[in-house]
Amino acid sequence: MIIADTSVWIEYLKGDKWYLKVFGAYLEDRKIVALSPVFGELLQGVKNNRELQIISGFWENLPHVDEKGLFIEAGQVSYEQKLHAHGVGLIDCYLLAAGIKYGLGIWTLDKKLLGAIDRLEMEYL
Repeated sequence: MIIADTSVWIEYLKGDKWYLKVFGAYLEDRKIVALSPVFGELLQGVKNNRELQIISGFWENLPHVDEKGLFIEAGQVSYEQKLHAHGVGLIDCYLLAAGIKYGLGIWTLDKKLLGAIDRLEMEYL
């Protein structure tokens, strides 16, 4: 199971052929975990009701994890690893905290988040 960062979702939703194939396969196999901050960012960018329904449909149908306390854990990860000083924001730390807590890989295109993943020696795509 993996967490897909907003950057990956955007490529998929834009219709990039490679992402449609590869990310689409992960979706079909239910290997993508839905996290509220990622979907909050996706919903923030919707342009119409059709897009709203698509994003909401993914949110409702993908696997979830218990997110209680994850923002606190994200702050702790940020503090312990000094990630704020490296330009890694709290939402990215949230993904890291969820990955650590639940043993999930992270798929991102964000270079700062990739650096944090390397720093924490986590799995990524």
